[in-house]
Amino acid sequence: MDQSADTSDGLLSRVLVPVATEQDARKTAAQLATYDPEHVTVLHVVEKGEGVPDKTPVEHSEAVAQEAFDAVHEVFPDAETATAYKRDVVEAIFETAKEVDASAIAYRSRGGNRLVHFLSGDLSLKLVTKSTRPVIALPRLEE
Repeated sequence: MDQSADTSDGLLSRVLVPVATEQDARKTAAQLATYDPEHVTVLHVVEKGEGVPDKTPVEHSEAVAQEAFDAVHEVFPDAETATAYKRDVVEAIFETAKEVDASAIAYRSRGGNRLVHFLSGDLSLKLVTKSTRPVIALPRLEE
């Protein structure tokens, strides 16, 4: 794994924010805004099959990404955007964090029951236990 980012400028100096959908992006951005990060890069991972059929057509996934980016831009107009094409979502997050020299990764858990966590390999668990950078789990406030 890569070396940890230099966080001497502050934990929230360069935050990478992975988002899945417009609704997820809107809620995540609203939660993150309360912490006033200095710089935000929003990431959408398009899950590519790497030898197996893709879950959704790439064009559809890119449209979903754009809607998510637009939602984040409502809260963080200067946020940079990144799209990763990879089967392993967590690995894509880590690679992008390294590329943008993120000081931290901030995400909002999407919840789900135990079966969903088991089938997905519990992405949140992988994110917080395998990262070489600080990971900020934003609160899931009830609507």
